[in-house]
Parts: sequence; C-alpha cells; structure tokens
Amino acid sequence: MKRRDFLKASGVGLAASAAVAAPAIAQSMPELKWRLTSSFPKSLDTLWGGAEVFAKAVAEATDNRFQISIFAAGEIVPPFQAVDAVQNATVEMCQTAAYYFLGKDMTFALPCSAPFGPNARMQNAWQYHHGGIELMNEFFKKYNVYGLPAGNTGAQMGGWFRKEIKSVDDLKGLKFRMGGFAGRVLGKLGVVAQQIPGGEIYPALEKGTIDGAEWVGPADDEKLGFYKVARFYYYPGWWEGGTQVHHFFNLARWEALPPTYKSILRSASDKANVWMMAKYDAANPQALKRLLANGAQLRAFPQPVMEACLKAANEVYAELSKSNAEFKKVWDNLLAFRNDQYLWWQVAEYNYDTFMIRTRPRG
Repeated sequence: MKRRDFLKASGVGLAASAAVAAPAIAQSMPELKWRLTSSFPKSLDTLWGGAEVFAKAVAEATDNRFQISIFAAGEIVPPFQAVDAVQNATVEMCQTAAYYFLGKDMTFALPCSAPFGPNARMQNAWQYHHGGIELMNEFFKKYNVYGLPAGNTGAQMGGWFRKEIKSVDDLKGLKFRMGGFAGRVLGKLGVVAQQIPGGEIYPALEKGTIDGAEWVGPADDEKLGFYKVARFYYYPGWWEGGTQVHHFFNLARWEALPPTYKSILRSASDKANVWMMAKYDAANPQALKRLLANGAQLRAFPQPVMEACLKAANEVYAELSKSNAEFKKVWDNLLAFRNDQYLWWQVAEYNYDTFMIRTRPRG
C-alpha cells in the first residue's frame, strides 16, 4: 500500500473510531446541575470551604458537565433540615454533620462524633479500611440517603464558659450549647444541654440565655467572637475527638448516576475530607495565639470532671445498645476498632508527640 493510501485509510479508521466512541463518552458524562445545601454559614470558611473545594473538583473533573451549586445554611432550608431536604429530593445533596439528625435515630451520631470516640485519623482508618462507609450506608439507606466522608475538624475544644468549671458540681444546672448526643451524656451530670445553630450562639451567650457554648476550635471560635462574652476556654472537647462532616446524596439520584460520576463524587469528597482537616490544622495554632492575646483564659477540664463524663458516656452507650439494635451494631464495631487503635497510638504516636511537646522551643 502506498503511503498516501495508507494515510487515507488510517484517517477513515480514526474518524470511524471517534464516531463510535463519542456516544459512549457522552452517555457517561451527561450534563447535570445539582444543588447542595450546607448546614454551615459562609462565614465559617473552613467548613463552608469544604463544599467549595468539592464542587470545584467535580466541575474540573467533568469539564463543567457536572455542576453543583452550593447554598449556605438558611438559603434553601435551615441547618438542621439538610438531610430532610435530601430525603425528599428538594435538593440532590447536602453537606452537614450527621449528629444533627439523631432525633431520627441516635445511630446518626456515631459516624460523625461519639463521646470519647476515635480521633480524626482513626475515623478515616475505620471508614476507608474497616468497612465503616459500607456499614453506615446500610443504616443510611433507611433514610433514602447515601453518605460519604467530606471533612473533619480534628479534636475540638471543650467550649467557652462564663464561669470556671472546677468540679463536677459546677456542671449542675449549667445551660450549655451542645450539639450531638454528648448533650444526653452531660444531662446525667445535671447540665441543661441546648442545640443551637452556629450563627445563633453568640447572642445567646451575650444575653445570658446560656452559660456556655462549644462550637469547633480556635479558627472558627475566633470568627464567631465567643471570647468577647465568655472568657474561660476549656479543653479537650471529649465529645468530639474528631468530628466527621458528611456529604449526603439522595439515594435515587445517587443510584441513577453513571459509574464515572459516582467515582468523581467519591474522589471529590475525599479531596474535601483531606483539605478540611489540613486547613484546621494550619489555622488553629495562630488563632489560639490571637484568642489568648485578646483575653481568653485557657483551662483544662479537671480530671474528676473528665472521669465523671466518661462514666456517664459509658452508661448512655449501654442504655442505647439495649434499646437500639442498629446503634449497638455500629457502636460495637467502632469501639473495638478504637480500642485496637489505641494499642498502637500509645506505642508510637502518643510517645512521639508528648516528647516533642515537652522539648519544643518555648517563646
């Protein structure tokens, strides 16, 4: 065959090949426009920023064929109705903290943050390598949603108090803003727990409607200005050793997606998960320095308070495990994994970190 004839034949072959391939590609990459409602305000740039990172990654991976518009808390639905909006397909998906929905079932708390539960790295290990994502989606299916990890705050602070907490007795009658099921734990110690959205905490503290409040940690707490109305800043937030943020997708919309798009949504959620944790780790040290410079008084919860809280938490876990089979199934799995993890952490991670903390340069 002459060179010219060969090139003509090759050209025809390539054109035919492209004609066959184009429909397959088009079918796997349809044009979609989704809406995401967040449970967080835009002012909390790390939590909100995770949704922005996610939506941008999806758009870039699909050459803008799959576009997700994101809406802050209250723009479509209030923050504590995000899962309801996804369930009934008002929106295709949401970004939220699963423990906001424990009124539906206490099991919603466990993949988000459990009192004295695993830290952020342990949560990732449980989810990605111990079947946590699959186990939780067995549960989420009942509520017509599919969930993926989408960010983590890391270990949180214990919150802001108008008065010092010196003993367990100081908890009795304390009106405290508390999300998640730790409110039930603190209730055993006499605390009056109240779930209030982030944007409403400051005025409640300022007016004295509540005596204390927890949110996340220095980077977010500084933005919300709590140090201006409650100066005692306690640690650790034993109820949130690592708070997992989730993306929830309407189950029918998720299942209708081409495999390519499901893979892209998983990858983009993973990116948001890594980005958010890294952002908090980067921002918290400087924010803490500024808070202390502005008059915040750093305090550790006294050991007897921590021990009383652990005892109360274990009582609540036992009660819930007796009355809720799904809760027990997930908690038993998560608890066994956490305990094994600490076998390792006490050998390497803990000893390395404590040595470095003791010997780091001061000043």
